[in-house]
Amino acid sequence: MTPGAGETMQTRSPVWLDSPALPASLRDLSHPPAGLWCLGDPDTLASRAMVAIVGTREASAYGERTATRLASACARAGLVVVSGLARGIDAAAHRAAMAAGGRTIAVQGPGVDVPYPVAHRSLHRAIQDQGAVVSEMEPGTPAFPGCFPRRNRIIAALARVTVVVEAGFKSGAINTAGQALDLGRTVAAVPGQIDDPRAAGTNVLIRDGASVITDVEDLLMTFGLSTNTGPVEAGPNAATAADWPDDLRHILGRMGGSEFSAAQLASRTQMSARQASESLLRLELAGLVERVGSGYRQVGGRGA
Repeated sequence: MTPGAGETMQTRSPVWLDSPALPASLRDLSHPPAGLWCLGDPDTLASRAMVAIVGTREASAYGERTATRLASACARAGLVVVSGLARGIDAAAHRAAMAAGGRTIAVQGPGVDVPYPVAHRSLHRAIQDQGAVVSEMEPGTPAFPGCFPRRNRIIAALARVTVVVEAGFKSGAINTAGQALDLGRTVAAVPGQIDDPRAAGTNVLIRDGASVITDVEDLLMTFGLSTNTGPVEAGPNAATAADWPDDLRHILGRMGGSEFSAAQLASRTQMSARQASESLLRLELAGLVERVGSGYRQVGGRGA
């Protein structure tokens, strides 16, 4: 195939990452991938701070503008932006992350070396230079019925938070959000006009308990970050810092040296599963707890 104007022929070879090389978060899936094919930098997958920004292919100007703002802020804060390379919201998120100097991961439904849609060939190539394109399908596999829900479960598992910007009732983005909820991940949504079918799915997510994203700060705070203060202080001494919120110090005190899943912690602290998951994420990003299998334990094993 001859490259179009401004494009270069694909020269990289896909790298197979077997199960031990994959992020532990993928093992939370009931049917995790045996491995992933990767084009780009495999180390991008090693980040523990990933946010998925997904939405409709038929995005409004408002939707694309919002996805751009969110992805740009997340990239500047050091988060890896994950999406599905589709038209609309996905493409806006990938492009904004790269424009902000950050890293992004595109999870494909077809083979990793098959840009989909074809019009995103140049975006597919650019992501390899500033992140990674991954797929569980063999290289050369074309898109087929069922490949995108399979892709969506990987997006949901990789990201600690999934944000839906615009999506109809029945859409891939809502499917991704549902899979994220099944995994106990945080799901957030941007509210939209009640008479816009592109906002029907996001508004229902909010009605049913998803975190509401009304500005960049709302999203960053789910990671314990801020555009004003930057990352929460990390390190072993942070566990006894007097300015830690009472709820986080309470969680550390209850954990002690034991291992807890988010569901177990929610039961013991009378928090909702979503609150427990978000709190554990903030503690993990601050270096106070670490993932062990499907649970968490306090770094150093001491209570607050």
